[in-house]
Amino acid sequence: MQLSSARRSIIRFLLALLVSTAAFTSWAKETSPIDWIERGDAAFEERLTLERMADAIGAYEATLPDLESLPIETQGFVLNRLAQLCYELTTFSPGNTPDDKLAFQRGKDYGLRSLRLNSEFASLEDDDFAGAAALVSDPAALLWTADNWGALFNYDPIGGMFNVGKVRALYERCLAIDEGYWGASAHNALGAMLVVTPGALGGDTDAGLDHLERALALSPDYLLNRVVHAQYWGFTYDLFGNVSGVRDAVFIEEQLQLVLDGPIGDWPFWNREAKREAEDLLDELRERTP
Repeated sequence: MQLSSARRSIIRFLLALLVSTAAFTSWAKETSPIDWIERGDAAFEERLTLERMADAIGAYEATLPDLESLPIETQGFVLNRLAQLCYELTTFSPGNTPDDKLAFQRGKDYGLRSLRLNSEFASLEDDDFAGAAALVSDPAALLWTADNWGALFNYDPIGGMFNVGKVRALYERCLAIDEGYWGASAHNALGAMLVVTPGALGGDTDAGLDHLERALALSPDYLLNRVVHAQYWGFTYDLFGNVSGVRDAVFIEEQLQLVLDGPIGDWPFWNREAKREAEDLLDELRERTP
């Protein structure tokens, strides 16, 4: 997806704000944290444009100087929303840019900060991360932390090899808490990860396929489930997670056409993104199967 220079400038500005909350402090003081959360919620529902995405991030960021004065549940809500929005912000870029990496890192940081609101997780994470994750009961914190952290593996494959088990633990705990959360996203994400991860590092193609199919069974109206299924089962991958060939061109075309024909429904942001990704994958399929 090509972006105008103006839109790229907005993204860079937004990411600069994500580096520091100081930019919001002076004008946030005159508005209560609850009012900022309400503004963030309104913008979140309309985040189909980059401008409203910016409004949502800005409003939630404005609560951070006073975040600890709020109830734990509200703190977690704000941090989870910011983790999610950092992840979603990257859909406005052409992909795999340094700015994307910054957004994913920021999203991971917010997610871990949310997880650490659980004192038991915080005390155990350095010694037994999987055990710490098993103490968390917030599916949003688990999912968006894992999504951002997993996305960072594209920028640091070696680091990913050392941390893939931690991301897997987050997804598996999310599934244990609520496997249908956010359109069964933990199933599609874990399934994709297991398909592309080498067996020596815990990958399991059959288990990955089971997760991809389970996501689709649980939430067929969340079109990204069908895109991920087509992408990670229809194509083949090398040891570094790069597309190496086509496993089943007919399957890819069938699944992606269903996405393009499907309704936007109850997932306006992600179903529109799914349709865009479906078009990109069909272009890649055509390039690989002239």
